[in-house]
Amino acid sequence: MSSHPLAPYGWDEGWEAEFAPCAGQGLLPGRVVRVDRGQCDVVTAGGLVRADTEFVVPRDPMKVVCTGDWVAVDPGGDPRYVRAYLPRRTAFVRSTSSKRSEGQILAANVDHAVVAVSLAVELDLGRVERFLALAWESGAQPVVVLTKADLVPDPVTLAHLVQDVESSAPGVPVLTVSALHGDGLDVVVALVGSGTSVLLGQSGAGKSTLANALMGADVMDVRAARDIDGKGRHTTTTRNLLALPSGGVLIDTPGLRGVGLYDAESGVGQVFAEIEELAERCRFHDCAHESEPDCAVRSALESGELAARRLESYRKLVRENQWIVAKTDARVRADLRREWKKKGAVGKAAMEAKRGRRG
Repeated sequence: MSSHPLAPYGWDEGWEAEFAPCAGQGLLPGRVVRVDRGQCDVVTAGGLVRADTEFVVPRDPMKVVCTGDWVAVDPGGDPRYVRAYLPRRTAFVRSTSSKRSEGQILAANVDHAVVAVSLAVELDLGRVERFLALAWESGAQPVVVLTKADLVPDPVTLAHLVQDVESSAPGVPVLTVSALHGDGLDVVVALVGSGTSVLLGQSGAGKSTLANALMGADVMDVRAARDIDGKGRHTTTTRNLLALPSGGVLIDTPGLRGVGLYDAESGVGQVFAEIEELAERCRFHDCAHESEPDCAVRSALESGELAARRLESYRKLVRENQWIVAKTDARVRADLRREWKKKGAVGKAAMEAKRGRRG
């Protein structure tokens, strides 16, 4: 398959087998490299084509064509259409701001989710954990890349920053890079050299600079970030798929201001694996880790084994994910209400008992 014209974009025997029914209809395979306004750019064996996506269930945001999809397009004609997309192996999904709690697919068929975090500003470990929860949930392998490492010249300080991120990212490689000077790039190049990687992070995190360094050319526009908060204007306004010269495929994304969870229970569990392992040793299987006796999580908190910030971040993401799921599932919503009432009653009883002792 390495000689296939689409091999540099990730085409393999598995995709060829999936595409067989479409090939029987005379359609052509291609990978979506960009989507905008109901149309997309698709790289095919014959080159880049522009195609309309109206035939692919546009009303469901989870079923629209997105960057990274493998699709079947008309062999010719004007206009050309995407007739179908192949089943996704992985999908990076976040919740939208819609009151209906819809999901938005940012990238499809991704092997590595590269979370870019700028060292030019104070680390926001809670945001890193949020990105990682979505990355684990997508089915991709997360990687954290700490960019602008040249702005932290003291190696001891840099080592402490890396350690802080590693403690918030169990099982996730944490790399430091200075795209400006090329430091650490070889490790990132080796990591993204096979499969498809999506580049994620806030505006100003240095994603476009990193993408240019990996491409070996200025293919993405770069603008300076503000000194006050390290944020910049969105230099990338669409999700673009690029074949890297050293191998592998990179999907660059716009800076994400909001990173809402979307049914990411298992992803949250993987980010906070140590808390979930502790919870298995609690006396009660439904322990809320608040006032229950023999709570292993609170014991770890009191002994210093578990950081209070980690537990609070875990609770926040669990609550948010429960709320998102409950808004779309009546049964879960009812269960959640019962649980809240139960906790409220326990809290009220504890308060009354406390007042009784004082009296």
